[in-house]
Order: sequence, then structure tokens, then C-alpha cells
Amino acid sequence: MATLLKDMPKTDLPRERLLQYGVENLSNEELISIILRTGTKGSSVKELSSNILKECKKVQDLKDLTINKLKEIKGLKEVKAITLVAALELGRRVYDEKDTITKEKIKDSATAYKYFSKYIEREKQENLLAVYLDNQNRYISHKILFKGTLNSSLVHPREVFKQALLENASGIIVLHNHPSGNTRPSKSDDETTQVLAETGSIMGIKLLDHLIVSKQSYYSYVEEGRLHYE
Repeated sequence: MATLLKDMPKTDLPRERLLQYGVENLSNEELISIILRTGTKGSSVKELSSNILKECKKVQDLKDLTINKLKEIKGLKEVKAITLVAALELGRRVYDEKDTITKEKIKDSATAYKYFSKYIEREKQENLLAVYLDNQNRYISHKILFKGTLNSSLVHPREVFKQALLENASGIIVLHNHPSGNTRPSKSDDETTQVLAETGSIMGIKLLDHLIVSKQSYYSYVEEGRLHYE
């Protein structure tokens, strides 16, 4: 039989425990229960929280749960799935703040990988991310421009360079992920790089590097001698 929060002693309720003992002393299940707020028909919020955690080998795996995956959990509807995903994303952004690189110089491929691969390396489909830099290779902004199988006929240079013009950028680094984990470039990757480099040359906005990234490693066209980083 489901354990309902209303049947629990008030001192054992997650919100009350947070107020009395501090947020750091709550269990993962209790924290999720506070985010979800209520249960659904046939499932208490405690059960929902427990079932969510059963999908993870460790609590860090929560960040990999998609809305569709969460909706597969018995009793968990779309609104609660969205609420949890949004809370997790907000938490990620808060703690990413320590890696803020505003006006820091992106001096090489390794630096670009360090700061920007995290935005796409875990995605289950290919994403193209562009990093915009000033004339001293200092960070201006970054933006994910494309999702799906990367193809030179689909990645339009105008989308990549439109933002560069708006930002008054002098250089661009593009990164895209290979969900397979194999970072060797395909023929299409090479064609895309060539098109972007040629377009950048015409527009006076240099393609500084193209990185293909995975969770563990990256391939750099600059490090392989196929582009020149200035």
C-alpha cells in the first residue's frame, strides 16, 4: 500500500525536515519529493521519487534522464517530468558558474574542449555548437545551432555566421559530438569544415578550429594540422 505524505508524522515530511535539519541533510528521495510536490493517482510522491532513483545507478545519472524516459516511469506524467528536468538544468547552470569564461582567452583546442564539450558530449544525437570570439580570441558567446546527423548540405554557413555578425565576432570555433564515442571525422565532417572555413575566409571571420567530441576525448582539425589556429 502506498505511503502517503498526509499519513506521515508532520516532523517526517520532507519540507519540515528541510526546515529543521537543513537541505544538506535530506535524502535524494526527499529532495525529489519536494520538487515533485505531490503524487498522482495510485502513486504517492514518495513512490514516484523512489522509482525515479531506481532508474539511476548513482544520483549523478539523474542528469541523463530525458522527459520521455521519465514519462515511462509508472505514475509520472509529463508536467512532473518537465518540472524535474527543469530543476536539474537550473542546478547545472548554477554550478557551471564556477567555469565562467567571460573575456578569457581561448588559447588552444584543449581549452575549447574543456569549457564547451560538456554542453553536447552526452547527447544521443549530433549537436553543432559554435563559440564566438573577439579579435584576441576571447570568449563572447556560444550557441547550439543544429541537432541531428551532421551533413554539409544541412549545416548552413549563414546560420553559423549570422550570430558572428550580430556579436561582432572575429573568430569561430565549432564543436560537434559523435554519440558513438568515435571522434574520427567522417567525409561529411571534412566537407562541413571546408565549407565553414571557406565561408569564414570570405567574410573575414576565421574558423579557428572544428572539434569532434565525446565524453572521453576529442579530435581537433587544428591539432591534426588541417586548420591553423591563430
